[in-house]
Amino acid sequence: MYKIERLARGEQPRVLDLFSGCGGLSLGFHSAGFQIIGNVEIDPLAARTYARNFHASGGKEQQELHARPRDITCLEPEDCLRELYPNEEPALLVDVIVGGPPCQAFARIGRAKLREVAGHPHAFKMDPRATLYLRFLHYVRILQPVAILMENVPDILNYAGRNIPQEICNILEKLGYVCSYTLLNAVHYGVPQMRERMFLIGLARELDVEPEFPSATHWIDLPAGYEMTRRALKQVARGNNYVEPPAGNFCLKNAVTVREAIGDLPVITAHLEGKLGLGPKPLTVYMPYPDNVDVSEYARLMRNWPGFESSGGIYDHVIRYLPRDYPIFKRMKPGEEYPEAYCRALEIFKEKLEQLRRAGEVIEEGSERYRWLMATTVPPYDPEKFPNKWRKLEPDMPARTLTAHISKDTYSHIHYDSMQARTISVREAARLQSFPDGFRFEGTMNPAFRQIGNAVPPLLAKAIAGTILACLQKSGCRTEYTAASHGAHAGGTQRAGTAAF
Repeated sequence: MYKIERLARGEQPRVLDLFSGCGGLSLGFHSAGFQIIGNVEIDPLAARTYARNFHASGGKEQQELHARPRDITCLEPEDCLRELYPNEEPALLVDVIVGGPPCQAFARIGRAKLREVAGHPHAFKMDPRATLYLRFLHYVRILQPVAILMENVPDILNYAGRNIPQEICNILEKLGYVCSYTLLNAVHYGVPQMRERMFLIGLARELDVEPEFPSATHWIDLPAGYEMTRRALKQVARGNNYVEPPAGNFCLKNAVTVREAIGDLPVITAHLEGKLGLGPKPLTVYMPYPDNVDVSEYARLMRNWPGFESSGGIYDHVIRYLPRDYPIFKRMKPGEEYPEAYCRALEIFKEKLEQLRRAGEVIEEGSERYRWLMATTVPPYDPEKFPNKWRKLEPDMPARTLTAHISKDTYSHIHYDSMQARTISVREAARLQSFPDGFRFEGTMNPAFRQIGNAVPPLLAKAIAGTILACLQKSGCRTEYTAASHGAHAGGTQRAGTAAF
């Protein structure tokens, strides 16, 4: 009971983030008043991003220690914590474990890719990533936190006919936890993105409180695809520990829109002037905020997030080099997808043929010149097979879900401003995920996009962290700390005691 007693004295709850990525969950918990003591992340650049943002205050040596990539499949929890805190007792260090085991095997897009690679219709069942949640549970069993949060894609509720969250709850209950899980959409918590995920909360039975999920703060009538997915999953996979998401209503604030999220950022037109080329895009160029632009409440938060304030401008505002597609982006209307984009491209192609004809050059269909002109004007994808490959953002709506695929291309999020005629930048992707402007990413453009797409939106994480904090307080734990009172970029831990959970 030592951990509960320590929290009851008003000490700050200490968090270990597993499969942390760049730290979306940790940022939310830090902002809600938790202390971030460490993480486990195998991707080297994501690990460096995490250390840069949460452990810089400990000096270069401590930051480098936390920046090391760590493979949870071969790293025992005691060894991890002894490496980070050699003078502490591992079993006493961690009050809360959070994390999102890799979701590729659970997501339908991941299943399709696995079938393609393995040539077997049920290859996704054999993906070792699908059992990484067992390592999460191993860390829980050894470290005995008082609270647990796990995140994953909705499809985990129906993984090859199995309800994985319910199975996890069954295991956690045997380990002494009270558990609930549900589906939450980030858009209902002030994130300018319609991103639905499964969240599972477990609380130590000794706390004598039931898990709760945060009430919605924002409202939008979700598009049919989101509600249909939720209904389909619930029909086949409702488990004993599943709870309905907290109800929202139209009396709440309107959902944050794309324009509110990114409309105050610097305009990018260098690509239209021939000033952008191929090659890695560094994230080190500073761009000041433009003058005389509307700055929404959301944008002000992104500029002034406590502990992650910007310095009058942004970094990471870089985009992809896509010269073939700029004219197509310009002609697309907000909300249009790949079939419409393909039609726009064919229009442009026909106009080019007509211009050449008027200039005296007649190009025969099927000729080498014809094929070259087609290839440099029209995307090669079949619009019937890839209807959702492209999408132009709607300025007065939240964005659709950002995924790790944006590390390969960002056609799913084309900027709504036709005068800019481009896909979103790294910083704009971060804004759509609710990462503040003072949160910096390691690596170049593509790795940064992957880190952002994989992350839990920090604003949603903060809302969930707030409910967990309230549960601890309800149990008698006087956790009255705030992120502002302890500063950002802070790792480390206080001296542990001598008794167990």
